[in-house]
Amino acid sequence: MRALRLMPYGSDVPSTGETAVAPNMPDYEEARSRFSWAAARAELAGLPDGALNIACEAVDRHADGPLANTTALRFLGRHGGTRDITYAELRHETARFANVLEQLGVRRTERVFVLSGRIPELYIAALGTLKCGCVFSPLFSAFGPEPIEQRLALGDARVLVTTPVLYKRKVAQLRERLANLAHVLLVGDEAEIAEISGVHDFKRLMGAAGDTYEVAATAPEDMALVHFTSGTTGAPKGAVHVHEAVVAHRATGRIVLDLHPGDVFWCTADPGWVTGTSYGIIAPLTLGVSSVIDEADFDADRWYRILQEQRVSVWYTAPTALRMLMRIGVEVAHEYDLSALRFIASVGEPLNPEVVLWGEEAFGMPIHDNWWQTETGGIMIANYRSMDVRPGSMGRPLPGIEAAVARRDAEGRPILAGDGSLELVTSPDEQGELVLRPGWPSMFRGYLGEQRRYERCFAGGWYLTGDLVRRDADGYFWFVGRGDDVIKSAGHLIGPFEVESALLAHPAVAEAGVIGKPDPVAGEIVKAFVSLAPGRDPGEELRKELLGFARKRLGAAVAPREIDFVSSVPHNRSGKVMRRLLKARELGLPEGDISTLEPDA
Repeated sequence: MRALRLMPYGSDVPSTGETAVAPNMPDYEEARSRFSWAAARAELAGLPDGALNIACEAVDRHADGPLANTTALRFLGRHGGTRDITYAELRHETARFANVLEQLGVRRTERVFVLSGRIPELYIAALGTLKCGCVFSPLFSAFGPEPIEQRLALGDARVLVTTPVLYKRKVAQLRERLANLAHVLLVGDEAEIAEISGVHDFKRLMGAAGDTYEVAATAPEDMALVHFTSGTTGAPKGAVHVHEAVVAHRATGRIVLDLHPGDVFWCTADPGWVTGTSYGIIAPLTLGVSSVIDEADFDADRWYRILQEQRVSVWYTAPTALRMLMRIGVEVAHEYDLSALRFIASVGEPLNPEVVLWGEEAFGMPIHDNWWQTETGGIMIANYRSMDVRPGSMGRPLPGIEAAVARRDAEGRPILAGDGSLELVTSPDEQGELVLRPGWPSMFRGYLGEQRRYERCFAGGWYLTGDLVRRDADGYFWFVGRGDDVIKSAGHLIGPFEVESALLAHPAVAEAGVIGKPDPVAGEIVKAFVSLAPGRDPGEELRKELLGFARKRLGAAVAPREIDFVSSVPHNRSGKVMRRLLKARELGLPEGDISTLEPDA
């Protein structure tokens, strides 16, 4: 990556670990009683006549004020080199891309896809797309041709931004089957691009485009984003989000991630996953903070160096990465100066209690778990900086979010009362399905082309999340498992996450995945798949040790009956254990959509 001049990070308010910074939400109960989405909406700049545009809130509102010369995005190249883009520069670059789309004849509401790694052009294209009223949809660069084709076709892609390598390897072969894909813009070497027919040179188009653009006066309900989420067995679903979602992105960035002016923020998620867009692009920019973006893949030493050298103050990452850091030992963390760090949050898969406690030992602070989905568009339930963390808990609902636990029948369907309302759990610690009262700004507005599938997500005036939880007497929610992951064994309902967490407490275990295996007597038995920490070898003695360890912690009814050793436990790219894939492999069933599977799993 070409190294450009470095601009200073914003420093309006000191926010390093060495300086006390009061939480944005000091009192949870007071915040819940006073919060309204209308008031959160009023904090935005907005556009005339009630219009609202995400790019205006993320970029243009800062570009003429005191933050104009503050770094918005700092890109760390895979092989070295740093590029900083200030808020003023980001306005010009996104304006150029908006002009490029206009000059290509791309109209408002048409879809612009980006298939690339975490390079500056991805972020510029995302915000430029939103600026001109088109719809942005990100794709993981590691996708193979089939999932790329599925998403481009389902999303009715008009424009694709990618690189020469990815185009030649994964897209060129699909081009003739994607009739609506009118324009492919390639980011990379000019000579290499010139040798490819039917494409545009991104840099050349940008160089010829003007650097001013009047932000499109999009309505709050205009489509802005399409995020694809994998189906269990069928095609991926395209969750539709609107410009109004920015209200929730900004509010949750303040309340949950506790972002302050002057913060240096690092969200490690790829924008191909909803977290990488909602919190890797939109939320920090709406709050005027400086974001670190690393092009490279996970490497423990590199990550610790980034935390140290970039003076990261707020860090948002995935449980899988944290477990990998925990695996190499707390001593490694202590080799680095991480004094700037004051808040760590995690999302993707429920955070095991051991990892929360390890955070205290490694970083001097707990790691704050939170919960949300592609469909919710933003964080719904969280452990907050001003509240004590309960290790293993999802936390409590965000101000403005009404969450409840609904009873389900034997077939896993929500139970409706005679008046059509859901039958809700009222006693503490009773398991049921997590449901949310619709109405928050980032709630998805549909699945592309699948209205019935969308309608099935709601019942009795609630959104059905499909996740099983329990709520304790103090209002903290605890994850049990996906509805279709829960194991029914000899009359017991067993959450796989509980069993996985128990196994992870053993020093030999690096990762664990748990499924229900059919059994003629018990219905299902608990089976675990375990990958081992470095230096530990599989064998029958260790298997027995782990079985006994789990039985002692969980009891005979819940502990696994079988354990298989595996080189790795399959995760998707958001960090979730792919239990359905483990089950399919165990039973010899079709694996379904595995497009989001991490490589080598």
